[in-house]
Amino acid sequence: MILTRRAMLATCAGAVSTLPLTNAQETSKSSLGLVIHSFGVRSEFEKGADGKARIADPVRYLEHCRGLGVSAIQVGIGTRDDVYADDLKARVEAASMAIEAIISLPRDQSDLARFEAEVRTARRVGATIARTVMLSGRRYENFDSIEAFRTFTDHASASLAMAVPVVVRHGVRLAVENHKDWRADEFIDVLKRIGSDHVGVCLDVGNSIALLEDPIEVVEALAPLAITTHFKDMAVEESPDGFLLAEVPLGTGLIDLPRVVRTLRAARPNIRFHIEMITRDPLKIPCLTERYWTTFPNLPGKHLARSLAMVRAHQPTAPLPRVAGLDRADRLRVEDRNIRLCVTHAHETLGL
Repeated sequence: MILTRRAMLATCAGAVSTLPLTNAQETSKSSLGLVIHSFGVRSEFEKGADGKARIADPVRYLEHCRGLGVSAIQVGIGTRDDVYADDLKARVEAASMAIEAIISLPRDQSDLARFEAEVRTARRVGATIARTVMLSGRRYENFDSIEAFRTFTDHASASLAMAVPVVVRHGVRLAVENHKDWRADEFIDVLKRIGSDHVGVCLDVGNSIALLEDPIEVVEALAPLAITTHFKDMAVEESPDGFLLAEVPLGTGLIDLPRVVRTLRAARPNIRFHIEMITRDPLKIPCLTERYWTTFPNLPGKHLARSLAMVRAHQPTAPLPRVAGLDRADRLRVEDRNIRLCVTHAHETLGL
């Protein structure tokens, strides 16, 4: 029997212990949320403002998202005193909303106290899920050799292993995002070696395109391990050294969102769909350059061929939108419009 790549990924996923379903309190919440990363433009312009006045402040963010008609948020909480944490929890409950934390893994043993303090705060405000990431950049930009990438993999895996006893102790599940670092089979292998039911995936449905993967195959492979999501749509455009990749309002890109929703709900019935609509210029995916392939020494060329064929099949009728040249007011206006379009499409077309 010939094992297809899709079947192989599903088999690998099945080899990792599937995570327990969300608890009864979580199942009563709406499935639609918003990630703070959707407000990158606003956050940039608010850098000098008082903490409580910034969109990234959890209390302000909760109230803002409540007004947008979503029922869950994913935001960095940090370490807070009990008064702040209890107030935030009360506000979340009064709004009948849910909250997920964003947290950084411990860098080493000396950073474990910081990590535990943030996990403790997250749990006190009512969060039982904490999204994290192992690579803040992009694989094809960060590393100039396969050895450097392997060193990163070893260090990231060690950091994740250090985090496990902490999240177990506090009753929090750690959702690691597929963040343009590992392809799906590599990512599954990392999680398999960790081997904890408290560690799974924050499934970003669009990031994998940058690593020459089919987004639906990735969703199908990682869905059994998913704890939460970054839900988005993507558009592409050919470029001289590969292609451009951009987040676009839901329903205007190339991802089969109804299929994504069906797949995730079949595997994880209570999962939340957190919209991540990043308003920025398109990312460059330089897959036709030698440097891009430095950390993919054994990846067959068919993946490049398939990805380029997908790009050509989804060429935009106009260039992908750029915002870097807009003034502050216009950039904020575009960001706000994009987010509202996503929420509307999720409600009215996808039933979220």
